[in-house]
Amino acid sequence: MEELSNHQRAVELLQQLGLKEYESKCFVALSQLPKATAKEISELSDVPRTRVYDAVRVLEAKGLVEVQHSSPQQFRAVMTDEAAQTLRREFESRTETLVDVLGKLEPTNFDTDREITHEVWSLSGSTSIANRTHQLIGSAEQEVVLILNRRKILTDELLEHLRNALEMDLDVLVGTANDEVRETVEEALPDARVFVSGLEWLHSSPADAADDTTISRLLLVDKNTILVSSVHANQPEREAHEKAVFGRGFDNGIVVIARRLMATGLQPTDDPGLPGT
Repeated sequence: MEELSNHQRAVELLQQLGLKEYESKCFVALSQLPKATAKEISELSDVPRTRVYDAVRVLEAKGLVEVQHSSPQQFRAVMTDEAAQTLRREFESRTETLVDVLGKLEPTNFDTDREITHEVWSLSGSTSIANRTHQLIGSAEQEVVLILNRRKILTDELLEHLRNALEMDLDVLVGTANDEVRETVEEALPDARVFVSGLEWLHSSPADAADDTTISRLLLVDKNTILVSSVHANQPEREAHEKAVFGRGFDNGIVVIARRLMATGLQPTDDPGLPGT
């Protein structure tokens, strides 16, 4: 059952990387064999034999399959590492082309006279939320206040963006869920102000036992941009689906309250005055 699951997952991942269904199935089948004929590929992959030749021809053109011109023809997949490099290059090439094409699109303004005082947007998925977190930190000009409630969020990439903010002489405050994560951040970012957050309600709602929502991260940038993400606490870490909202242009009153809450747990002796609050 697990082997079937891995087989199907490999097919789906290859499709996500740009291969069509039959091409993905044929490549996965060939990855399980040293070499195979079209008949053998068809039997293992459930791809009609007449379609195997078309699929293999595309895979050969992409550099993913080699052909032995015998009778009958034999096919074999390239090594996994080589296939990964080939797919990665093609994916990166398509991404670069997409960025170039999108950058050349003419902007369209439907309502250029509307003035936006504040705006709130939502995001879903840990990767997109992490990317937005990094982007917001990278756009900071004065201060970054970040609360981390899950160890998984503390990636090398996040630390690098915080380190860059410090190198730009920005104020960086990082609150963590426990002493272990605090020590990790302090070691990686010796110039940041790091503390264990005193926000107990980050973990769940004390007023509603049925609410298992846990805050993952809180980010405040330059006193006007806020990002808040959450997951369901009862889900396994690897399955937890993170969701977030973020907004810009909030008035000073909301930001002051948010900043003071986020600084809960930071000792006054460590940060006298909490400038900006």
